[in-house]
Amino acid sequence: MAKKTWNEKLTNTKNMPKIEDIGHDNKMAKRFGEGRMLIAAPSEYDQIMKQIPEGKVVTTVQIREFLAKRHGVDFTCPLTAGIFVNIAANASRERGGADETPYWRTLKKDGELCEKYPDGIDGHRMLLEMENHTVVQKGKRYFVQDYEQKLYELT
Repeated sequence: MAKKTWNEKLTNTKNMPKIEDIGHDNKMAKRFGEGRMLIAAPSEYDQIMKQIPEGKVVTTVQIREFLAKRHGVDFTCPLTAGIFVNIAANASRERGGADETPYWRTLKKDGELCEKYPDGIDGHRMLLEMENHTVVQKGKRYFVQDYEQKLYELT
């Protein structure tokens, strides 16, 4: 069986969105928290990422909070969020210029760049700097300087 393309992964919903009730006395509750947890479809992350205009950024935390509110749950799975944001980025690259998702405008928590995006940190930094964002290095990690002032408000 052939390996799925990034765009096949993006559009494969696997019965998502899915809501899981996380009890208070188990491994998942200790890892993620308790309550109702959303596992959103990869395409939902892609749709949100496409909304971010040039010069603005958003964090995966913002997207997760927005999706949780939209679906009426307590929180969104952080593990699948990271995976699905990465799928959206790579699917955009795979499509080429057609129907581009400006994935580089989506940052990790605290404004950190994502090493798993196409072309890694160097590619992520280059695309951000082309939109006049300043990227600073802190130890081995890279961040958008003053990213809080450039956050896009999801509605």
